[in-house]
Amino acid sequence: MSESAEIGVFGGSGFYEFAEDLKEVKVETPYGAPSEKIAIGTVGGRRVAFLPRHGKSHQLPPHAINYRANVCAMKQLGVTRIISPTAAGSLQAGVAPGEFVIVDQFIDRTSGRKDTFYDGPVTTHISTAEPYCPQLRQHAVQCAADLGIPCHDGGTVVVIQGPRFSTRAESQWFTNNGWHVINMTQYPEVVLARELEICYQAVALITDYDAGIVATDGVEPVSVDMFLDVFAKNVDNAKRLCERMIATVPAERTCACGSALSGARLE
Repeated sequence: MSESAEIGVFGGSGFYEFAEDLKEVKVETPYGAPSEKIAIGTVGGRRVAFLPRHGKSHQLPPHAINYRANVCAMKQLGVTRIISPTAAGSLQAGVAPGEFVIVDQFIDRTSGRKDTFYDGPVTTHISTAEPYCPQLRQHAVQCAADLGIPCHDGGTVVVIQGPRFSTRAESQWFTNNGWHVINMTQYPEVVLARELEICYQAVALITDYDAGIVATDGVEPVSVDMFLDVFAKNVDNAKRLCERMIATVPAERTCACGSALSGARLE
């Protein structure tokens, strides 16, 4: 393609207001259209592709996103690393709204989503023992510390189908299992990136206490209004963190993400 980028960000327009030389491009993939046109620009001397996973008007609910097209579009643009800022609910009292969690594990509770690029005839089994990029994750943690942003190093995100929020019984079950945060979009985004040998790291911005099971101040279960209020108050920190990650990430990849298909295919 005539346009290219090194780093991808799954974030809306607020996440590329600090980019220079922005240009929107339409990308066609074998899996259909991505959620929106992709905005390509320069941040700290790095070429970056920005894609709002829900569309510009947030018109796509989590279960209706074409995750394969979104990740494939990034690959076609030459992206080798993806940063994924995302809203999430807390499942543990020690993870408070307004804080960040740099997750390192996921639990998949979705259903019916297209979650692989490899439907045959060559069977492909990638490893997801460590699903997030270790180099990019440590970089995110360091950047958050440098900026003074409250951050948890590691955590498990349970990914639910949506678009509804959890019942109290479900939320209690997730909490009892020791999982840290809850989200609707991490799966299959993270595994699709791994299948295309792209480094991927989610930055979870905590907006609520899910169904309120672990809240210590008698808060109500999560609502759209609650989610939007906390997200709006803390989105600037998410932008600052993404901008710093992009500008300072080492050019060389020292992780194994770029060779994820080595030994994974039964050819």
